[in-house]
Amino acid sequence: MKTSRQYVMRARAEATEQTRLRIVRAAVDLCRDTMSFDFGLADVAAQAGVSVQTLLRHFGSREGLLAAGQRLAEAEVTREREARAGDVAAAVRVICGHYERVGDWSLAMLAQAGRDERAREVTERGRSVHREWVTTVFAPQLAAAPGGPGALTDLLVVATDVYTWKLLRRDRKLSRAQVEDRLVRMINAIAGGGS
Repeated sequence: MKTSRQYVMRARAEATEQTRLRIVRAAVDLCRDTMSFDFGLADVAAQAGVSVQTLLRHFGSREGLLAAGQRLAEAEVTREREARAGDVAAAVRVICGHYERVGDWSLAMLAQAGRDERAREVTERGRSVHREWVTTVFAPQLAAAPGGPGALTDLLVVATDVYTWKLLRRDRKLSRAQVEDRLVRMINAIAGGGS
């Protein structure tokens, strides 16, 4: 009897967590699809296949939902951008893959940051996450930097920034392979690794 009850409770908890994840995923997808935070709870609920009441029961408010969405998106970005420390080609490959998926969205958020508080918060956190990524992925290059890692970190942040990707991929209309080649060459030149 006890085992049956535990199974039911575990199944309910899993169903609750799946519903919660489906709602958060819907919010993240809507934000990326609309390239803004200009959507309502009813939109999220409809996309997740739940009622607004269910959504509110899980998150309490729109802000609670958006905060959960930001945590989910940040965790996805962190996983997506993993590369072996010191491997410039792998780092460039993952950052370009990330920008291919969400670069235009990132640029839209940056454009809205001056007038939308949530976009400002997301972009500020994005800058921190990007800098942390640079210090992790390029740790061997930074450790060997003459005079310390500060200036080199700044240069590598710029070399791998979404705006650098935009200049090459969107403005110059280069292929992804060409963008990756140019970024590898730039990073190696900056870090003293050759061409």
